[in-house]
Amino acid sequence: MRIIFMGTPRFAVPAFRAILAAGHDVVACYTRPPRPAGRGRDHRPSPVHLAAMEAGTKLFTPVSLRDVDEQDRFSSHGADVAIVVAYGLLLPPEILNAPAFGCLNLHGSKLPRWRGAAPIQRAIMAGDTSSAVQVMRMDEGLDTGDIALSLPIDIPADMTAGQLHDRMMVAGAGLVVRALEKLEEGELDFTPQPSHGVTYAKKISKSETRIDWSLPGEQLHNIIRGLSPFPGSWTMFKTRGRQVRVKILQARPLDVTGRAGSILELDDSNRLVVCCGRGGLEILRLQRAGGAPMGAGEFIRGAGDLSGQILAGP
Repeated sequence: MRIIFMGTPRFAVPAFRAILAAGHDVVACYTRPPRPAGRGRDHRPSPVHLAAMEAGTKLFTPVSLRDVDEQDRFSSHGADVAIVVAYGLLLPPEILNAPAFGCLNLHGSKLPRWRGAAPIQRAIMAGDTSSAVQVMRMDEGLDTGDIALSLPIDIPADMTAGQLHDRMMVAGAGLVVRALEKLEEGELDFTPQPSHGVTYAKKISKSETRIDWSLPGEQLHNIIRGLSPFPGSWTMFKTRGRQVRVKILQARPLDVTGRAGSILELDDSNRLVVCCGRGGLEILRLQRAGGAPMGAGEFIRGAGDLSGQILAGP
């Protein structure tokens, strides 16, 4: 089939490569323009941009698709279908309706739960035990289109957003190829989303990332793993006389009691346990600002005596 691929982050790269490996003709690849990144703020191409260059696929990086000239150029590709995976730009009706079979989107949740920008993080932060990757036909709504294919994915109690992301990334690539096979054979059926159970996965805000130790330990456990490894939940530790911002990347809930935010004194000096509003958390992996991830024992050895500290919330 003649396909336009539209995607930007690492999550979209396996789907792009799987479509090429399946023998489809990707006539154009659309991705976000290079953006400033890193300390030097150099303009860095997206992962999909780099993958398209490697594959020799014709590449387009418009700032917007609302321009009539851009819409005409999109239509001129004569595509059978567009595959959209975390592209990041709004698709107006002129784009949605240009390919013969419209635009199909790969989404990382079991719709209608977690429509929107951050479905993977929000599912874990809410304590969901299962999710899905789904292929849907796009319409003008926010992830409201009819569902074509769905693959359920379990969320174990210790899974992080990064781990779920990678599992969905691989599973979604195969699901997209399967959808194209069915579409080519005229066997891709669509089912409207249920009208009940709608939730929205709003973008993660900076204000959500600082740990509020007054919350229950189980809830904080879900928030920490839902934000791990990026952007990361953080708190302030006093280490060797100065305040240091530290991300908490992995923790586990414990049945302990004490003042919220207080660090417990333990016989094992390699363990770090913090009391919460109810219960507590044993911190397993941390990351100082600008440093590499480390285990609790390594952090404690570098931080000095932490006992008796009360970690402040937002």
